[in-house]
Order: sequence, then structure tokens, then C-alpha cells
Amino acid sequence: MAQSATNSVSQCFAKEGALAKAIPGFKARQSQLDMAHAVASVIKDKKQLVVEAGTGTGKTFAYLAPALLAGKKVIVSTGTKALQEQLFHRDLPLVKDALKPRFRTALLKGRSNYLCQYRLEVNGQHPPFDDKEFLHDMSEVRKWSSQTDSGDLGELTTIEEGSRAIPFVTSNVENCLSKDCPKIGECHVMTARKDALEADLVVVNHHLFFADMALKDTGFGELIPDVDVIIFDEAHQIPDIASEYFGEHFSSRQVFELCKDIQAEYAANLRDLQQLNKAAINLEKNILDMRLVFGIDPEKGNWRDRSRNDAIQQAIKHISKSFEFLYDVLKLAISRSDAIDNCFDRLVQLKGKFEKVNQIEDTGFSYWYETTKRHFSLHITPLSIADKFGGYVDESTASWIFTSATVSVDDKFEHYTNQLGIQDARTLLLDSPFDYQKQALFCVPRYFPEPNDKAAVGAITELALELITASRGRAFLLFTSHRVMSLVAQRLEDKTPLPILVQGTTSKRLLLDKFTKLKHAVLLGTGSFWEGVDVRGDTLSLVMIDKLPFASPDDPLLQARIEDCKRKGLDPFSEVQIPQAVITLKQGVGRLIRDVTDRGVLVICDPRLVTRGYGEVFLRSLPDMRRTRDTDYVVEFLESL
Repeated sequence: MAQSATNSVSQCFAKEGALAKAIPGFKARQSQLDMAHAVASVIKDKKQLVVEAGTGTGKTFAYLAPALLAGKKVIVSTGTKALQEQLFHRDLPLVKDALKPRFRTALLKGRSNYLCQYRLEVNGQHPPFDDKEFLHDMSEVRKWSSQTDSGDLGELTTIEEGSRAIPFVTSNVENCLSKDCPKIGECHVMTARKDALEADLVVVNHHLFFADMALKDTGFGELIPDVDVIIFDEAHQIPDIASEYFGEHFSSRQVFELCKDIQAEYAANLRDLQQLNKAAINLEKNILDMRLVFGIDPEKGNWRDRSRNDAIQQAIKHISKSFEFLYDVLKLAISRSDAIDNCFDRLVQLKGKFEKVNQIEDTGFSYWYETTKRHFSLHITPLSIADKFGGYVDESTASWIFTSATVSVDDKFEHYTNQLGIQDARTLLLDSPFDYQKQALFCVPRYFPEPNDKAAVGAITELALELITASRGRAFLLFTSHRVMSLVAQRLEDKTPLPILVQGTTSKRLLLDKFTKLKHAVLLGTGSFWEGVDVRGDTLSLVMIDKLPFASPDDPLLQARIEDCKRKGLDPFSEVQIPQAVITLKQGVGRLIRDVTDRGVLVICDPRLVTRGYGEVFLRSLPDMRRTRDTDYVVEFLESL
């Protein structure tokens, strides 16, 4: 059996094999073949495998081919919806057509990505907002709703990704009427789930997978138990996402949506219950008042500390009273309609969550809050998910494969496997097939100020100006903070004729499209541009990083993990902070060389890489590039490209 699995994988990737015949220009690399064999072996043995596959390995084909050849039921989970769509619409069809054309595949997203016909009808008749922009977006959704087969909002390009209309034309686990919905026969979520249940391979994203695994979402639960193979691509994101779902959170947005739904139901069917409308407006007002108690600018912090503030305590009391008032009134309306019964269930759930996130004495958890311009959320996150997740994997009869270009630290996997409680997993480290010595130059500039030095922003701007002039744009400037990014952006815009594109001015997708079309642009980004961005060819020749991406010391989850680490007698800097920063840095560095013909320069403006002992851990974890500290040499190299 082992021999036949090995043979079929080898034949599939061979010079004259199925993939080469079906895909023009396909040529297997040794590292790709090694990964495919390891995946096939783990599927056969029902074990776990963690693979770090360097950029250019071709890891997607290396896990898809053996998964299809095994003929088992498979879930592939990716990091984002964009990667999910790329995998499903671009990579999967190529492998499927080459190996098993009749193999059934399905794409499944979380329910909030699909149009809900019932909510469109209700909120269309009684719009929760009457401003022009909201009504225009509702009208665009209505037009599109008569043309779509899938109901997937990813198809709808005439409204912004973050449009306020979206929560009012989609459902979530709280407000879905399920089998009691009058539009159940037209439900896009039910259709997508039915397709997924009947498929041999389903493509999901990590958030959907863990929403189900933590039993937060109902209806998708029957999919995972029947699966033989679970593959996580972009697996470096798993520890943080899993922690989020094994915790608890309360969001003002959910309360706001509930109040709007109650008001819509009052306007449509419950006009005799005036107290109901009054109670919903009262809760909505107190939720908005609590948001105003926080600072105007978005922030994130320790909820244990912040919740002791007198103004916050007062706001909590007002919200608790409003919850009680609405609960008493809503109880009188039970059984009047399915929609109002659903609102009552949601109210009970949100009231319970609000009480739970304010019981701040439990140990083993981080209590933290986050605010956006309009909303706030309160979170409880477990400090370790190893027991819970590891137990789940042990009980499962499936094969589990975790792969990413960045899961090892200093060529070791313990940091990752310990976090997930999968210490017995097989591991495989595959270097990138790219010739970094020939393709890339790496510079840590000499005599550069330390990151906390006041002169650092000026020095970064001056160097960036010199280098982007030499590279004629074609540059990514990656930052660890929005503040520094904005300061550098302002200074550059005054000093260069090159197009400067800044994260936050429009959607990530539109910024990347613009960057590619302009050919000689400079893109400044933080967090989300460090990973999942693929710009090939001579459109990108320079990646400049402001400093080592240590998580902010104010991050409440990090603070709690550091505290926990100290209690265990371990060194939090080497056990928690360095591994996290190494993995993030590797992601940022990975933006530079994406193909065998790419050439470019990586500049990290942080002298700690060479002045501190721990710098060696970072340097050993990066690709083997030619190194220099001479920025004049970097300018010459860029001008020669």
C-alpha cells in the first residue's frame, strides 16, 4: 500500500506525468516532490504533519495532488477569503482536471458572506438608516440579488467591502431564523452547505473552521466529523485564530444589529408594544454612550485594568439595566413572530456574554478590549489552547497537515507544535528553491539609529527616499505601526514625484491593483501587507522594513502570555516574544522574491539585528542572501536592475 501511494505520487509529478501533461510549463521541484510524499504518507498513516515549505516550493500542488489521489473526504482551510477563492478558482481546477475530473469540490464561506433574502426583504421595507449612501447600497444589493446563483457577496463589486448595508442583508448565527425562515427555500447558505456535504473536497477558511470546531456555528457541524484529511495552508495563523474561537467575546455591533432588528419587527408587526421600541432605543443609546467613554481614536488594551475606571463602571451599570428592561419587555412579545423569538434568544445570549466578559477574576485568560471608530468589543482569550486543540486532534481519526512558509524558528518546530499541543506530529523543513545568493541583496544599514530614537523616523524617510529613487519606485515599505507609516508617508509625498500608495486610503485589493498597474509606485503598509501579498516580476524590487516586528508591549494578550510564562519559571522574551517576531519577520521578507526570475533588495532598518545577541536567531531564520551594510552598494545594485 505504501509503495503504491509513493508510486502514484511519483508518477503524478514525473516529467511525463499527469500534472505535466495537463499544465503547460509544469516542472516538479525536488522539494515539492518531498512534500507530496510526506503528505501521502501522513494520509495513509492517519498522523499529523507540520511542513515549512519555503517560497516557491509549490506547496499547493504538493498537498492537493496526494489528497486527490487518496480518494478521501478532504477539507482544505486557508488564511483568508482571498486565498480561499484563489485556491478554489485557480489552483484546484488545474490539479483536479489533471488527476480526477469527476472529483467533486465545493467552496464554503461563513454565513455572513451570503445574501439572506429574508433580511434583504425586511430591512429593504424598513431601512434602519435613511442616508443616501445606505439606501444606494441596499438598492445595488437588490439589483444583484436577482442575478446571482450563489448569493456569495464576493461577486458584488458595486458596493464597498465594508458597506454598512452588508450586516442588514446577511445573517449570522444569532439572527438566522433557520428552519422557521419564510425564505428557507431560497437560502444560499443552505445550498452552499448542501454542496459542501456532498463534495469530496471542501475549501474553507480558518475562521469558519474554528467557528465550527468551537461549536459557535450550527449547521456546519456535520461536515468536519466525516472528514478523513484536514489541511491548513497559511498554518502560522492557526494558534492566534484558534485562541480567539476558544475564548468569548462581546461586540457592540451585535447589540446594535439586534436593536435595529427589534425596531424593524416593531414597525412591521408589533405596533401595539410601544415599550418594545423604547427599550431597544434605550439599549442602543447606552451602548453608543459606552463607546464614547473610550478615546476617539481606535485603541486596544487590558480590560481588567480599563474596566475599573469610574466612567466605564457607570456605563456598564447603565447597559446592564437596559438589558434587563429590554429582556422584561421582549418576554411579553414571545410567540408573536418567529423573528421576535429569534431576537429574544439573541438578547439572552448577548446579556450572558456581557455579564461573562465583566467577571474579570478568572485566571488562565487574557481580558482585553478593542475599539473601532464606531464600535467596541470585549474579549476573553485563553492563554493556551494546547490541551483543547491537541485533545481534539488526538480524538480525531483524520490526518492533519499544517503548512506555511513560516512556522519554524531557527529551523526548529517546537514553538509551533507546543502551542497547538501536537508534539508527536511529524515535521519537515523544505528550503525555497530560489537562488537567494544570486537573486537578492540584504542590507542592515550601518550607523542607523535605534528604533526608539527620535531620529529614527527621519533616518527611515531619508534612506527610503534615496532607495526608491534608485529603484524608480517598485517598492514596499513595511511598518510595524500605523503612526510611523503615516509620518513617513507625509514626508515622502512632499519630496518625491513617485506615486505614494498608503494602506487605509482604499481597500487592500484596490491598492495592490493600482501598485501593479502603475509599475513605478511605492506602497506603504502595516500588518496585513506583511503576508498573503504576491507581486511577481520587476514591479517589486525593494522591500524595506522599519524595525523588527516585536508585538506591542501594550498588547493585553501578549502581556498575559508573558505573565503566564514567568509563573512557569521560563524566559518570556525567548519563549514568547522572539518566536512570534521571527515568524512575522519571515512573512514580511517573503514579499520580495516570489519567482525564479525575481531580483531585489531587502533592507531592515534595525541595528539590533547586529548589535544584540538575539539578532542571530532572526538572521539564521531568514533566506541565505548576500549581505551588506553599505547603502551606496544597495543604490548601485538597485540602479543596475
